[in-house]
Amino acid sequence: MTHTLQRIAPASLAAPGGHYSHATVANGLVFVSGQLPIAPDGTRLAQASFDQQARQVLENVAAALVAAGSGIDRLVQVRVYLDAIENWPAFDAIYAEWAGTARPSRAIVPTGPLHFGFQVEVEAVALGS
Repeated sequence: MTHTLQRIAPASLAAPGGHYSHATVANGLVFVSGQLPIAPDGTRLAQASFDQQARQVLENVAAALVAAGSGIDRLVQVRVYLDAIENWPAFDAIYAEWAGTARPSRAIVPTGPLHFGFQVEVEAVALGS
């Protein structure tokens, strides 16, 4: 059995802030690392509204998926980290708009404070091409 592994570093996303890839493709699955509300130019959106942060995070997830040859419609599982569970309804509405007809498995985990004062982080698993 041949195993394949590909690290994905999309030019459409800011460089990772640590020792990781935005996504890894392994044997037909795409694993998207936790995406934070960081704009493609590297601007950290910690002072932005929750809605702006959530939209940027989901745009980052979509960009990583596309760069890996996948897409929102191929999502299998999504894990969402929120600094406060009170943000769940707002996130759910933004997510439903973003995901459209895709309904992957999902978990929302309230965490308390996130790195850099961000309010949301999202990681995902999808089918590759």
